[in-house]
Amino acid sequence: MAANMSSDDNDITARATDGMLGPNPFVGLRATDMFEAAGQICTQAMLHPALLLKQTAALARDLTSAASGNGTPSPPPGDKRFADPAWREQSLYRTTLQGYLAWRNALAGFVERSALDDRSKERAQFVASLVTDALAPTNTLPGNPAALRKFVESGGASVVAGLKNMLADTLGNNGMPSQVDKRAFQVGKNLATSAGAVVFRNEVLELIQYTPATPNVHARAQLIVPPQINKFYIFDLSANKSIVEYLVKSEFQVFAVSWRNPAGKHRDWDMNTYVAALIEAIEAVRDITGNPDVNLHGACSGAMTISALLGHLASRGDKTVHAATLMVAVLDSSSPSQLGLFTTPETVEIAKQNSKAKGVLAGEDMGRVFAWMRPNDLVWNFWINNYLLGEAPPAFDVLYWNNDATRLPAKLHGQLLDIFTRNMLSTPGALDVLGTPIDLSAVTCDTYVMAGMTDHITPWKGVYNTARAFGGNTRYVLSSSGHIQSLINPPGNAKARFFRNAELPEDADAWLAGAQPETGSWWNDWREWLAERSGELRAAPKTLGNKRHERLADAPGTYVIEA
Repeated sequence: MAANMSSDDNDITARATDGMLGPNPFVGLRATDMFEAAGQICTQAMLHPALLLKQTAALARDLTSAASGNGTPSPPPGDKRFADPAWREQSLYRTTLQGYLAWRNALAGFVERSALDDRSKERAQFVASLVTDALAPTNTLPGNPAALRKFVESGGASVVAGLKNMLADTLGNNGMPSQVDKRAFQVGKNLATSAGAVVFRNEVLELIQYTPATPNVHARAQLIVPPQINKFYIFDLSANKSIVEYLVKSEFQVFAVSWRNPAGKHRDWDMNTYVAALIEAIEAVRDITGNPDVNLHGACSGAMTISALLGHLASRGDKTVHAATLMVAVLDSSSPSQLGLFTTPETVEIAKQNSKAKGVLAGEDMGRVFAWMRPNDLVWNFWINNYLLGEAPPAFDVLYWNNDATRLPAKLHGQLLDIFTRNMLSTPGALDVLGTPIDLSAVTCDTYVMAGMTDHITPWKGVYNTARAFGGNTRYVLSSSGHIQSLINPPGNAKARFFRNAELPEDADAWLAGAQPETGSWWNDWREWLAERSGELRAAPKTLGNKRHERLADAPGTYVIEA
């Protein structure tokens, strides 16, 4: 489906994918916090009238220049809202753009020059950007040249279609612009289509074994652990964009965990619950393959879970995990991120109480928060497409997956917040899992850690801290893309590149300064790394499962389609 999109759809989805924030535990955004940050801006205006006067005078000069037609408007690099030639070629649009940029820059400049501390400035800038982004001329029909042209060319039909889309979203999408045409996809039909079978099931997860695609396979299996807040098939998205497909074709035995979508009755599931279920899955993989250990791979909160498991196994001297991969995963809050902007002990406690009252944290609630953290990419992008242009939302597999969210048990949600805000995984002994204290420096298996250079939710320097937390031999690679684009990075993209440096100095910038750029996808580098750690080649199994673990259902299983 994604391959048949128009260039406009490709632009929309590229912006959305780059802005997508991914599946990590979060505190949320409260209206009171937004108003408090806005109030701080107003207070600064009253306390520092000279600064206000200075910024107002600068704004007046810029507006006068815009009105007289002097100067050339220059939106920030990468701001595609004003890519239409009309913003440069037509005087009215050029003046409008100059005026918009002038007052937006004046507001940002006032906050930057205020007496607020650095953290308060960041919050105030975020709230100011919400306002200025919402009031951008491109979000209106007269202020959007592309939408206005389509209105004229269609004889007004585009506006009628836009109103229908808006009504549908009001009734069926909680008033948010739809990001994807959900009618275009069906899990098991054109998503998660790799051949395989469920060979083990417990209350928490299904274990999927994938059908080999080569005559021989490496003896040691690969077990993929997805985040708990999204469906597992981000690892088996669609043809040529599937990590599962890539590994199977590269002579690996591949298994994947599909977490159950918890309901209120599962409110007490916690890290112990998930780690214990994962241990059962590993035992099933070992029994099926006849190999004494496995390689483990996870992303985001799934990587936090396997880190807890690795720490637990290390405390027991258990060697059932031979090597592990952690993708776009930050294990602590020592590196600043956008989601930590409004995180305080009070907001963390309120977030815990909210999910505790409901029994779960709903994925839809998290999705709305993520959208407003990157509104130009995840809200106004689709506002323009769906309502002003009257187009259907794009049919794009990654966006469908992103909107196919699951719930998080209240107890695990609270625990993940504690792990993140108290740096419990990076502090030896601070976290207890299944009765054992966790010390990641005692984890001596080889690890492969991947980060995205433009990732907003798991900043690459935070992921670098993750790489340095383990006691074994770690390879850290830095992809040139964002959160999801780094993860789903199949070979063949001419623009793809990543950085490698065998050394892991204390300072992340020092690592980057000494890193060598590599062209292509990090998947190829990872494949070579895995091959060295996956044992000898042997004949591929002719059937899936074994007598103790029989085929229970065809892939992608039953848990993935539970509401």
